[in-house]
Amino acid sequence: MAATKHSLPTRTTGISLTDDEAVPEIDPTNTSGLLQERLQAYKHACGYLESYITATEKVQKAHAKEYEKVLKTVSDPLKEGHHFDQKLGGIAGLFENIRTNTQSIANSHLETEKNLKSSVLPVLERLHTEIKNKSKELTKGAAKGSKEVEKARNVTQKHIELLGQHTAAFASSGGKADPSTDPYVIQRGIKHRLNKQVLEENNNRHDLIEVQNSFQTFEAHVIQTFQQALSAFFQCIGGQHERQRALYGDMVSTAQKTPLDFEFKGFIQRNSEMLVDPAAPKRDPSHITFPNQNHVATQPLIAGTLERKSRAMGALKGYSTGHYAVTRSKFLHEFKDDDDFRRDPTPELSLYLPDCTIGAVNGEKFNIKGKDASKGKVGGALAMSHELAFKAHTPADAENWYRVIAEAAGSSANFSNDSAVSSPTSPVDSRNVSGQQHVPPVQTQGLPQGQGAQSATSASAGGLGKQPYHTPASGGGATSAVTGSAPNSGVEGKPGQY
Repeated sequence: MAATKHSLPTRTTGISLTDDEAVPEIDPTNTSGLLQERLQAYKHACGYLESYITATEKVQKAHAKEYEKVLKTVSDPLKEGHHFDQKLGGIAGLFENIRTNTQSIANSHLETEKNLKSSVLPVLERLHTEIKNKSKELTKGAAKGSKEVEKARNVTQKHIELLGQHTAAFASSGGKADPSTDPYVIQRGIKHRLNKQVLEENNNRHDLIEVQNSFQTFEAHVIQTFQQALSAFFQCIGGQHERQRALYGDMVSTAQKTPLDFEFKGFIQRNSEMLVDPAAPKRDPSHITFPNQNHVATQPLIAGTLERKSRAMGALKGYSTGHYAVTRSKFLHEFKDDDDFRRDPTPELSLYLPDCTIGAVNGEKFNIKGKDASKGKVGGALAMSHELAFKAHTPADAENWYRVIAEAAGSSANFSNDSAVSSPTSPVDSRNVSGQQHVPPVQTQGLPQGQGAQSATSASAGGLGKQPYHTPASGGGATSAVTGSAPNSGVEGKPGQY
């Protein structure tokens, strides 16, 4: 085989946000954290309104002088205020309007105190509880799923680094590796763990999209509740002076003019890079690449389906089908199938071909005798040597497998050239064959008709020492004996007296 130039393995550490990246740089907890922070903003906004109305209720006793305390409850900027659109028409504009109108309210009536306690505050308190429950739901749901995604990505990254180590050592070690550290096996293991990671990512993505979609409805409910609370507040103070009624009416009008989706649309526009795009396609493991995925050590010399006869008592079952691969580490690995996603592709059987005896091809069958190395060094040392019978689909397939296996074994002394015998010769058969004499072929060309057959019979009888033998008669089935002298065996004594 011509020498092939192998490129050195690379260990990629660059940041990429494409769909082909095995372990994306984006932290899945950022989305859930952002949504959690947004809930906190609305909770504090609700708290602001509660404080405002509570203070208003108290200020009704203290009249104009005490009403300055009401203004202080909304004088500070909103916590997490960057979540709200600073343009007019949103939550920030609503609170700005409240501050302006509250400054103008100098006199309040004590008659509204009882109504505020019984009709306005309970609405906001229930809303506050709903926001807290929504926050707990997000923490137990999507946030927990984000942690599972992070855990799955760490496992995948660990095995990718392991592949980088063993592919880097592949050339320096001459391609020798243990079955468990064979780059081909590690690469298939990465695909298995990558599939589990993508399932976790897609499940978490689905949860986050559902949470995002529910946020718009929930925020509309929050804003609508704000509107209802302020409307009730306005009704409670309806008996006050017309000027006060106009000021509070202006607050309600500002709240009612706030579109239900105004804040959420601005939120999506400002944080489009951090939120999950529902229109983006799901990740597909078949489109993902990772470092050293196509390294020469991960590519088998040959791979496909073979049938193998079961060993020991299982031989009665005949041949069973499996997926086999001859790797560049000179292993013949057996797998149940070629599916890398359904189960971890751990070899059921591993034969180190340079230590095996390879039988020649007999039709579509061939034999290999060796030890199973899939149990590690200790298990491999204690393992018994077995003769395994394989069968390909066609004789041509068998020849192809035999050629690759023989080249991987690397030594002509490890395989037989007798095409009629596909298994190693036993010691008993070797002794019987060594005692026979070679009979030269009989020359019958150029002889007259009839003489060739006679000469051939004579030569055969002479070469076999003229021993008696029987041939079936052409007529009634009787036999005729041809007697010749026995050859000298080289052993003293008469026959039967050695």
